[in-house]
Amino acid sequence: MLKLNILIGLVFILSSVKGLQIEHEISNSIASESGSKISKIVEGYPFEEYEVTTPDEYILKVIRISGSPNSPPSYGKTVVFLQHGLLSSSADWLVLGRNKALAYLLADQGYDVWLGNARGNTLSRKHQYLSPNRRDFWDFSWHQIGQIDLPAMIDFVLLNTGQKNLHYIGHSQGTTAFFVMASLRTEMNAKIKTMQAFAPVAFMSNLASPFLRIVAPFADSIDTVMSMLGVYEFLPSNEMLVKGGQLICKDESPIQEVCANVLFLIGGFNSPQLNRTIIPAILENTPAGSSVDQLVHYAQGINSGKFRMFDFGLTKNLFKYGSIFPPDYKLSSVTAPVFLHYSNNDWLAALKDVNELKGKLGNVRGEYFVPDMKFNHLDFIFATDADILVYNRAIDVIANNL
Repeated sequence: MLKLNILIGLVFILSSVKGLQIEHEISNSIASESGSKISKIVEGYPFEEYEVTTPDEYILKVIRISGSPNSPPSYGKTVVFLQHGLLSSSADWLVLGRNKALAYLLADQGYDVWLGNARGNTLSRKHQYLSPNRRDFWDFSWHQIGQIDLPAMIDFVLLNTGQKNLHYIGHSQGTTAFFVMASLRTEMNAKIKTMQAFAPVAFMSNLASPFLRIVAPFADSIDTVMSMLGVYEFLPSNEMLVKGGQLICKDESPIQEVCANVLFLIGGFNSPQLNRTIIPAILENTPAGSSVDQLVHYAQGINSGKFRMFDFGLTKNLFKYGSIFPPDYKLSSVTAPVFLHYSNNDWLAALKDVNELKGKLGNVRGEYFVPDMKFNHLDFIFATDADILVYNRAIDVIANNL
């Protein structure tokens, strides 16, 4: 009975996502509004926006910062590509602001910085002929982001810069998708000078996140019920959340700490590293939306202890894979040089799981344990000292592997 009550509660919470979605006419403008937010964030830096069409006709937004006030744009700069995590967007790499955020630091150091956006988020909410209001639009998980989106964006960047390879940095799902790409699209390994994984997520048996621990056992049931309810998008961006975040999470708010605790519940607690002043900016851009199946795919990995393809159920698995179980991703095929960055208090990328990943990857060149024992999953993006604790090290890795 307890499990049933939990399931009903979860379905109620998740189905309410549909009620929070903005009506059709407004939701179609989400991408353009988010794009204008990004342009404001990067004011003062050379800023370009591109649209990349994937082979299956999703239209992805890619952001370029080709220089900085200290390093004007020029042809032939070393290229660095940054990929965000689940429910996020390219804004993640900018929210900390100048002299702190990784995108700015890289641009100031003379790199040509490109920021990717996965299908379905606020900036990549487009398709040649499918509407985001249709089920078909959301028929993907992070498998397709790795197999299709990343190769399309990386090839676009290389074509437009005239380079043969680039440096890749991913956070959370940005690492998951990379491992999918490099294991299935093995030709892409040669196009990667270095891959740096912030809070790498592949195996998840030991995660501490209470939300995912509760959700995971009901993954298949939730997927089925959500489909029956016509809910295919998880936590889309909406004006209610943005306005609410600005109102109740600002510095003068008596309940600002509640906002901080919501963020801590996702990735782990580390109060000193969160500058409360930037919480409204975080909530203005996050959550940025995802498919329900992205969350379900992670939940399946928690349940199985495997890093493997999406589980469609016995019958469809037989038809699609020729086996009742989905195949594992062959991590030994990831031959690009990988550098792992991980921490002690990460509720989503536990140390045991990172060690399992390290043992199965084909070419781990380095690993870095963040020397703050409370450093958590979101700290890799939002921590006050992320520049000192993580980014300077990451920039050194790039500089030593030009």
